Amino acid sequence: MAIDLVTRREWGARQPRGAYGRLSSTRGVKVHYTGGQVSPDIVGDHARCVALVRSIQNHHMDGNGWIDVGYSLLACPHRKVFEGRGPNHLPAANGSGLNSGHYAVLGLVGSTGFTQPTDDILHGILDAVEYLRDKGGAGDEIKGHRDGYSTDCPGGPLYAWVKRGAPRPGGGPTDPPEPHPSFPGRVLKYPPVMVGEDVRTWQRQMRRRGWGIDVDGLYGEASRDACRAFQREKGLSATGAVNRATWQATWEEPVT
Repeated sequence: MAIDLVTRREWGARQPRGAYGRLSSTRGVKVHYTGGQVSPDIVGDHARCVALVRSIQNHHMDGNGWIDVGYSLLACPHRKVFEGRGPNHLPAANGSGLNSGHYAVLGLVGSTGFTQPTDDILHGILDAVEYLRDKGGAGDEIKGHRDGYSTDCPGGPLYAWVKRGAPRPGGGPTDPPEPHPSFPGRVLKYPPVMVGEDVRTWQRQMRRRGWGIDVDGLYGEASRDACRAFQREKGLSATGAVNRATWQATWEEPVT
């Protein structure tokens, strides 16, 4: 299903008070919720979703003093996706200094009232993610707002779904799982910087597991530090070098 996009004009958005910061790409998307009470009545009445999105924009502009609604896109329980700031525009909702790393997608669930995301909300969030990948250069990461920021957002149910890999309801994961490649035959370590497709393959899988490293094919200081932290988490010898055991654990050990 193609994205069912509700444009700003269609939902009656106010004009932003200034120019957005520009983004050409991000590491991925952060998932959010409203953090307040959402009436369960929105499930049966799309007009309530429109009203809620307008109220969120008003709060962000009049209460927070932002130039516009802080989210890139907003997904409702009718599998419709509201245009917020949109792709290639800096969001405001992820936290100071963090907005350039991820787009911000809101699921219209709250901390009270309507708290359990429906399948159509989850589909809508993933439709938004795919749209931001296609139109805005979003990377593979799908994380919760609380990842790297002190907040309860996106709430327990949505965050549990994110931690499961953000699977499509009734289907597989958002991205096909990375095939388990065999150990490349050399230990990846730093220094010096090692370069190769084997490095890129390992980095890509680490990113899918939620580790914030660049997938650039360069095994340098950041990759070594992420490897060392991963090894400690999995009870491996914390050498910072990707040996056979670490390589296998990257695909075989459960995400925690």
